[in-house]
Amino acid sequence: MKFSTQVKPISHLKSHAAEIVKTISETGEPMLITQNGEAKLVVMDVASYERQQETMALLKLLALGKRDIEQGRVRDADDVFAELDKEDEA
Repeated sequence: MKFSTQVKPISHLKSHAAEIVKTISETGEPMLITQNGEAKLVVMDVASYERQQETMALLKLLALGKRDIEQGRVRDADDVFAELDKEDEA
């Protein structure tokens, strides 16, 4: 995704909102909105936003898991499954 192809001033957003919604919904490409020449907003469709949030959540889980491994907070899988088996038997 290249923002350089989808950069519009805020005045364009104000005057072409319906067109922008249609275009972003069809293409899935986000649009960067500028104000006084500075990037201010990213406009994207809901499905893309949700996918991005899910991706971020998965990356956070991976980072937390990596940190646990680095800090030695791990257990052998066989031990975990054996413990679960004991709980099922009780």
